[in-house]
Amino acid sequence: MNSVLKFLLILFGLVGIALVYSCSDDIDPELTELKVSRLFSPTNLEVRVINQTSARLTWEAVSNADSYEVEFYENGNEDFSGTPVKTKSGLTMKDLPYLEPGFRGETEYSVRVKAVADDIADSKWVSASFITGTEQIFYDINPDDLTHNSVVLRWPAGEVATTIILTPGDIVHNITEDEIAAGAALITGLASETDYVAVMKRDNDTRGTISFRTLIDLGGAIQVFPEDNLVEIIANAQPDDAFALMPGDYVIDGNISVSNTISLKGVDPNEKPVIKGAVIRMSGGAGLELRNLILDGTTSDGNQTIVYDEELATPYGDVVIDGCEISNYIKGVFYASKAVLIESVTITNTIYSNIVCDGGDFIDFRGGMTKKLDFINNTVYNSAFDRDLIRMDSGGSTNFPGNSCVVTFENNTLYNVINKEGTTRRIMYVRHADHSIYIRKNLFSNVLANYSRQSETNIVEYDRNNYHNSPNLYDNGFTHFDATSTYLTVDPGFADPENADFTVSHEDIIFYEIGDMRWLP
Repeated sequence: MNSVLKFLLILFGLVGIALVYSCSDDIDPELTELKVSRLFSPTNLEVRVINQTSARLTWEAVSNADSYEVEFYENGNEDFSGTPVKTKSGLTMKDLPYLEPGFRGETEYSVRVKAVADDIADSKWVSASFITGTEQIFYDINPDDLTHNSVVLRWPAGEVATTIILTPGDIVHNITEDEIAAGAALITGLASETDYVAVMKRDNDTRGTISFRTLIDLGGAIQVFPEDNLVEIIANAQPDDAFALMPGDYVIDGNISVSNTISLKGVDPNEKPVIKGAVIRMSGGAGLELRNLILDGTTSDGNQTIVYDEELATPYGDVVIDGCEISNYIKGVFYASKAVLIESVTITNTIYSNIVCDGGDFIDFRGGMTKKLDFINNTVYNSAFDRDLIRMDSGGSTNFPGNSCVVTFENNTLYNVINKEGTTRRIMYVRHADHSIYIRKNLFSNVLANYSRQSETNIVEYDRNNYHNSPNLYDNGFTHFDATSTYLTVDPGFADPENADFTVSHEDIIFYEIGDMRWLP
């Protein structure tokens, strides 16, 4: 029996060896090359609309492709029947990103791309769609072309348009042949100190949009010169007085007491008056407007730019700060430690620098609060190295129950702010859950702050912020951090930040319009 079993094992072994040798002749050689009958299609096709009416295309290279062809069609549903409105052939990867200019504004387009080579069939098309922005042919407004009741709007000479419509007021200016030839139109009959939007049309197509603010009417304001006693003038002000400050230096080196709602405005936005050493002290429920001024705190007593001195049960008026430059204050720029309720605080188009924040936070509400805080389109640099940027204690809500604050922090550029190594300071030290915070399109560079470590902070929205050398703002080790998929961490490519030129060069920052808009090329 054992001999039979041994015989069978030997027999099966010999058969197995024979099968292995016979099958080995049929095995294909190793597959080292994929042979196809046509090129692969380009991948990752991306279209960006640049300067409103140009399309910027990128895609990944295709192996063995000699060149690429592009076609554009005037529809947004990727329908490629009929004749393309634009074509381009012979493109190589060295041509990318490829910029195609000259599309109509506010129009839907489809684009398709294919790879081409001599010795193989073309790839299949890959496609995408896009919508152009509003065409913009207006030039920036020359300061000499703007008055309190008129403006000259300019565009490239010979460019055809039919009307310019201004709002508010629905003012319609019909463009003449002479104005088209000159590329300029004078618009009169405007109201002073009014924000206008002008829209140029060619029939139904928009060709340009521009915003501007008319100058102050000296006939309707109290004119002030540097040699005047500004402190005394404001002390004697009547409610709603508007003061038009002429260019020059106003040396205060002390307090300016504001007990009635007033406006302080520079006459010439391009030659702002300089107020030196002033601390503005608020009382009596007053409101305040500061526009087109430079406030230099170097020779002040070390307090904040604006301080609320008097507790009141009734609200203070609105605060508006626009187009100002504020620098060299020690404790901060806004202080409401007493029980005060402010209707709103709006800070726009303002540059803050060298705000030390020794003894206070940058914007600092302790026992006071505001119903609305808009901090939009501002630049803050070399400031608040180890203090909080916006502080709102719960004391304000305790003193004024039933009130809450909406904070909008949008399109700001922050450079070297809260950047002391090891700092635990916050962008939003807001300690009341009923307050709502919206943080959109801000550019942070060299900022070591976190957003907040307080559970009571209520950040409702983050959207499209950029964090360059600012890792704690998206670090999940903190209570509040940006966890969206929209934020960036790119170097904005500032032109000369050490000399306060924050003009950006990174394409994504420009495309998504992140940071203070004045720095977008």
